[in-house]
Amino acid sequence: MSLPEVLLVEPQRFGDARGYFMETYREERYRASGIGSRFVQDNLSRSTRGILRGLHLQHPNQQGKLVYVLEGEVFDVAVDVRVGSPDFGKWTGAALSADDHRQLWIPPGFAHGFCVTSDTALFAYKCTVAYSAADELGVLWNDPGLSIPWPVAEPKLSGKDATLPRLLDIDPARLPCYGAKG
Repeated sequence: MSLPEVLLVEPQRFGDARGYFMETYREERYRASGIGSRFVQDNLSRSTRGILRGLHLQHPNQQGKLVYVLEGEVFDVAVDVRVGSPDFGKWTGAALSADDHRQLWIPPGFAHGFCVTSDTALFAYKCTVAYSAADELGVLWNDPGLSIPWPVAEPKLSGKDATLPRLLDIDPARLPCYGAKG
């Protein structure tokens, strides 16, 4: 990944003629990989091709997210929005699918979004902090300052996501600070 705090995790999968088994999370293994956060909420999202959700974050009460796909495929993106970060405004992305079982760790202080590239996708995420509507923030999916090459030109968006501000239009006092906790 091009942003060092964003981690791509490839869980071990054990399979035979009956199917497969894999651990989607084990605290000690993830802690050894650099993900030492405690998770307090699990979310599940089902979407169809061309749906784009994001770019979302919370501040304060910042969430870290461990995301993965249970069915289908998505293009997943994390954007560093921490004021003062040497990577402020930079993004990284990865294709995640039910076939490859890869997971992406999006640390606190990063905006997150994904676009469905298969007919349907079942998307799961573990969160380090519970959802708080009062702390919701977002960045416009096609912010020209970010230049994210989404795999769909005209995604299906929620009304809220379609009207989010560009990153540079958000008051820096509303954004997380690099090096600050929570």
